[in-house]
Amino acid sequence: MRILQVNKLYHPWIGGIETAAKDIAEFYNGKPDTEVVNLVCTPRGKRSVEAVDGVTTYRSATWRIKFGMPLSIDFFILFRKLIQEADVVFIHHPFPLAFVAYWLFGRGKKVVAWYHSDIVRQKILKIPFEPFLRYGLAKAEVIIVSNNTIIRNSRTLAKYASKCKVVYFGVDLARFRLTDEVKSTAHSIRTMIGTPLILSVGRLVYYKGFCHLIDAMKDTAAHLLIVGSGPLENELRSQISELGLVDKVHLVSSVPDLVPYYHACDLFVLPSSEISEVFGIVQIEALACGKPVINTDLPTGVPEVSVHGETGLTVKSKDSIALRSALQKILSDRRAYAQFSHKAISRARSLFSNRAMCESLDRSLREVLSPLPQRTVGHPHPAEPATAGD
Repeated sequence: MRILQVNKLYHPWIGGIETAAKDIAEFYNGKPDTEVVNLVCTPRGKRSVEAVDGVTTYRSATWRIKFGMPLSIDFFILFRKLIQEADVVFIHHPFPLAFVAYWLFGRGKKVVAWYHSDIVRQKILKIPFEPFLRYGLAKAEVIIVSNNTIIRNSRTLAKYASKCKVVYFGVDLARFRLTDEVKSTAHSIRTMIGTPLILSVGRLVYYKGFCHLIDAMKDTAAHLLIVGSGPLENELRSQISELGLVDKVHLVSSVPDLVPYYHACDLFVLPSSEISEVFGIVQIEALACGKPVINTDLPTGVPEVSVHGETGLTVKSKDSIALRSALQKILSDRRAYAQFSHKAISRARSLFSNRAMCESLDRSLREVLSPLPQRTVGHPHPAEPATAGD
């Protein structure tokens, strides 16, 4: 089975979808009967072709990314070429250009879509692309989603609910083990920042809701560390200063390894405030380290990852008072804390490993894609990088 996996970007670009795409490509390329080739865009610049951890990856020349959309003619050129040798095209959405390319050049080829989320912000700009998206979803053998909530709440998916299958995101759980080195680093972090320590991780963008978490710290006897960078950094730093929280709220743009920080914290918070937050993989990472999680009641997959009353608490989004109350409750109730911590590790191991994700995806694909032509599949090294104009 030759799979052409299509996404907006790919490793080393950091993001939940990009991480899942990398895990999928490496899982399938480790099988004797499958081969994955990636087609993605560069954030900006010329075309490149490379082997990324053994996976042939074409990055189309891109002028720039505007409103979340790569502006790339070269993407269509590469799609037309690569689709010829593919048995299946696997499209990660939101990426409307992929469905336009499928409509133009992929007819007759089997297509699978992983529908990660609706397009939320570009409500007007998405209109011209909707016919192509609906065409692709109608043709899809199966539509993969990361949670049950999106099937119920997405207007786009309503017509195709019968062909949707849930595959939870997963992470490499072995990365989050508490080794002696990690334990030592975590101790240093706690000593340097202070305790109790609350951790939050994510890009500093509108839908992450960090402003509400910062506000919740006003009367909370703890230290907060936010790890992330983005366009709202200056605004959040100003908020911290205006509230007089510079001694207890710390904002760090990046760290060499998040694992010691997860183990250093007492609890983790995902304060996301808009439906652009579809899942929140950082919750899985915190659960894997045995940390209780506070999340928000968004109508997305967020509350499915860490469950209210089982692995932490779920509060109303954009509600700093409710968030403050949840922080104080978990930090003050050691019995509840211990129960949340124990169940956090159990839930991560049972549902959210990357191996479980890939095997669940594989079962779903083979149910609908069988039979396919029997071929001898190799894993050739990519050709020398070809270039195209910007």
